[in-house]
Amino acid sequence: MYTQSFNVPDAPVAAAGPREIKPVLTQEQQQAMDRAQSQFDRLIDADGKIEPKDWMPEAYRKTLVRQISQHAHSEIVGMLPEGNWISRAPSLKRKAILIAKVQDEGGHGLYLYSAAETLGTSRDQMLDALHTGRAKYSSIFNYPTLTWADVGVIGWLVDGAAIMNQIPLCRCSYGPYARAMVRICKEESFHQRQGFESLMVMMQGNAEQQAMVQDAVNRWWWKCLAMFGPPDADSTNSTQGMRWGIKRISNDDLRQKFVDATVPQAKVLGVTLPDSDLKWNETRGQHDYGQIDWDEFWATVNGNGPCNKERLATRVKAHEDGQWVRDAALAYARKQQQRLQQQQEAA
Repeated sequence: MYTQSFNVPDAPVAAAGPREIKPVLTQEQQQAMDRAQSQFDRLIDADGKIEPKDWMPEAYRKTLVRQISQHAHSEIVGMLPEGNWISRAPSLKRKAILIAKVQDEGGHGLYLYSAAETLGTSRDQMLDALHTGRAKYSSIFNYPTLTWADVGVIGWLVDGAAIMNQIPLCRCSYGPYARAMVRICKEESFHQRQGFESLMVMMQGNAEQQAMVQDAVNRWWWKCLAMFGPPDADSTNSTQGMRWGIKRISNDDLRQKFVDATVPQAKVLGVTLPDSDLKWNETRGQHDYGQIDWDEFWATVNGNGPCNKERLATRVKAHEDGQWVRDAALAYARKQQQRLQQQQEAA
């Protein structure tokens, strides 16, 4: 899941508004609220689905808006590191594959923004939060893609980590999010396979190509492990997310599953994962691995990564450059509405 929404607070609003005053409920209103809460809890306990028209606690709604919108932001910003390589792809085949992949990511953002809108927040509000820095996106997209091998490694490792996170979201308690994730996971699986296949071709090439792949793996491996979020002990919001059925598996368990799945793939590929502590633990039946640099992770999340400012500035510019398209679409819609109204009046 391209988001750290359970672990990272949104940036505070620059100027705090007036303090919200909660209305005093009558006894009947409180009883109705209690019944709604009980019904919500029973549905969650039964592993059911909450739909947009169902009553839900405000904290549940806000958590979903925050997670889904940050996930959508990550898909959109995630188009940028690979999009830079479309014009420099080594063959027409690779160019076509990369164009299709970047287009998929844009579609994922569309599905997710649409899912978040069912919770009562507008697309404009979500994009404003992204462009002003109040909302976050996955820290993994704040690193540069230095060589063509990086594009393959993003497919293999970054999308591989995303799939590990996203498959449980297909069972998310909020229906629109869960249904969007079913299609997204199918397309992300394609992305992971094409990344691995691209690297496999390079590893069958000359020594320079093989070194390029190994260098990319060295730079991205630890960043991918950090994608799952901080250790469970430091991820206090995850507990409530799991209670609500939004999050299904803890950060540490997802990270372990990713390591165990990736080690044999690296052997097939012929690359070395850059961790001297990485070894099979016979007792646990899992791999042991080294320490992640959480200082780097938090620095990047907080806006001090290599490409934070560049990525956000590019995204804002693209949004501003596309304003004329949105204006034209609205003008066309108004014109069609007026024409329909005139036809109805004439009839």
